[in-house]
Amino acid sequence: MERIGFVGAGLMGHGMAMQLIKAGHPLTVIAHSNRGPIDDLVAKGASEAATLQDLARVSDVVHICAPGSPQVEAIVDTLLGHMAEGSVILDCSTSNPVSTEKLASRVEAAGLHWVDAPLGGTPAQAATGELAAMVGAREDVFARVEPIIRTWARSIVHVGGPASGHKMKLLNNFVAMGYGAIYAEALTLADASGVGREMLDSVLRGSRMDCGFYQTFMACAVKGDRESHKFTLTNALKDMRYLSAMFDGAGVTNPVQAAIRDSYAMAVETGGDGPQDYVPHLADFVARANGKG
Repeated sequence: MERIGFVGAGLMGHGMAMQLIKAGHPLTVIAHSNRGPIDDLVAKGASEAATLQDLARVSDVVHICAPGSPQVEAIVDTLLGHMAEGSVILDCSTSNPVSTEKLASRVEAAGLHWVDAPLGGTPAQAATGELAAMVGAREDVFARVEPIIRTWARSIVHVGGPASGHKMKLLNNFVAMGYGAIYAEALTLADASGVGREMLDSVLRGSRMDCGFYQTFMACAVKGDRESHKFTLTNALKDMRYLSAMFDGAGVTNPVQAAIRDSYAMAVETGGDGPQDYVPHLADFVARANGKG
């Protein structure tokens, strides 16, 4: 069995790491700021490394679940030079493809292999091994890591070569965050016009406009279930900024995406930058901006 290192065993990573242990992979983890998930994984059979260098030396495949490209870049800088030739770095973060392409080239030049496998799904799905993975990797490297990814993902799509997984993830989040921005404005207008958000939800729910994203968003924004849609406004804005760079790199105009990005920027700049400020709460910030909150 491949020896797995895991950097970032947090909200999503903890469940993924648990699936790797269940599959029988020797797993090494490293603590950051929250010891709870690490202590739980160690209690279930994982080993804990004191440093990234130590983790690199005992791992054939290192998973990274980090907030964004700056953190991934710093982690990879440390891993390089300490992993054995032929080992794999597998980035599950939602990262900037421009950065990913550069990292992939550096990793390959160092005699290692690169995989980007950003995630689709929720922490609950991570805990049951039912995430989606959009994978960017060479064909031979994908064949090697697919059984590993299969331990924590139910749906796996090999999009193409390195960085293509991250491009696909940003396209996915473009649509998702676009829904979020539309829902937020619709809820604000429903309240302001006297229709009310509960009535709006009752009409849309079960209609052609309904979907899984709609249900978790409205469970939070309308029903007050803060556990249903745990994706922060800060992360949404980060992803939309990465997507803007992707549009620029492709030479494609982005008026709709720019408007979506600006909606999340408005929320973050007016205080929605905390770890409990989730995407459905964009509706509260839109209302506030319109003097309705």
